Amino acid sequence: MTTLKKRLLPLVLLAICTSVLAAPQQGPGNGKSAFRNEFLANLDDVQEKIMELATAVPADKYAWRPGGGVRSIGEVYMHIAGGNYFLATFLGKQAPADIPRDLEKITDKQSILGELRRSFDHIRAASMSASDADLEKGVQMFGAKTSQRGVFVTMLNHLHEHLGQSIAYARMNGVVPPWSR
Repeated sequence: MTTLKKRLLPLVLLAICTSVLAAPQQGPGNGKSAFRNEFLANLDDVQEKIMELATAVPADKYAWRPGGGVRSIGEVYMHIAGGNYFLATFLGKQAPADIPRDLEKITDKQSILGELRRSFDHIRAASMSASDADLEKGVQMFGAKTSQRGVFVTMLNHLHEHLGQSIAYARMNGVVPPWSR
């Protein structure tokens, strides 16, 4: 390879990478925005971690709590599910009529895992049913103005907050998060 080619090759590669990254991103054939694809990728990641951790924690530890007046492990997972259903209401997506009234009172591990899965499916469906134009629509959430996009960001923030809490709870009980082994 000539010296000129050696010098130009990195620049050509940089130009190609830059143009690919700068191009509007859409998922393979789904016609959805870059934001939605990023949201769904992040949702997949946090869901996988929450579900792996919830599965790894022994059923007899679901009632464990770090102190009085603090949510137990099982209650944290049900709080996550409840948050998924509740936050979707700001997008006009009502919770399924058959969800239990008092989610945080569910204590059976398999029931908790099932409700968690179902709540993730619910927010995924809310994401897929919103048009790209809907993402820019204004909504009131907790007394403040935001957009539907802002609601989706809040969903991810809530999930990551409680993933961190769940990791701490698991480690306090001798459970190593499966993805960090």
